[in-house]
Amino acid sequence: MFILTTFDDLVQIPPHGFRNNQITRNDLEDRINEKYSNKIVQKVGLCICMYDLLTASDGLIGNGTGNANVNVQFRMIVFRPFKGEIITGTVQKCTSTGIRITTQFFDDIFVPHTMLFEGCEFDDTEKTWVWRTGESELWFDQGTVVNLRVEAEKWHDQAPKGPAETAEAGNEGERKVPYAIEASMAEAGLGGVEWW
Repeated sequence: MFILTTFDDLVQIPPHGFRNNQITRNDLEDRINEKYSNKIVQKVGLCICMYDLLTASDGLIGNGTGNANVNVQFRMIVFRPFKGEIITGTVQKCTSTGIRITTQFFDDIFVPHTMLFEGCEFDDTEKTWVWRTGESELWFDQGTVVNLRVEAEKWHDQAPKGPAETAEAGNEGERKVPYAIEASMAEAGLGGVEWW
């Protein structure tokens, strides 16, 4: 679920950020966390926080700005579950198309109705999914803690679009998140944690 990923980047420290006319390790860590933490990096995942600083060059002063430019190599803790991994989350919202799941820090997990247990039905009056087995009814109420299997990742580039592309995108309607996970709850051990 969590992986260590190595990044190379150029960090800029403004003159007012120098302490005693030098750049400290804490200054670099603060700038890196400010730039990457809680951000999605395409095809990498959700960056949580910096793990460690591997290398840092001497700071070179840029023309005109006075910023110190430091080349750094560091590792980040990244959230990116692998396909087939079982993770635990909480039911956030049920719709007729499926169930939206959240962890405490990531909200873009979706279980489509086709990946639920056989015999699951959407109850319009309760606005939730129910799994009717021969002897009982098991509900996917909001707040239910569930286990689910990661089936696929969906990546959407968030790069700015030109005027012509913006007009075309306006017809699509819904804004796409940069990183989403599609999951399933259709086998023993998945679904409500308390059921098993």
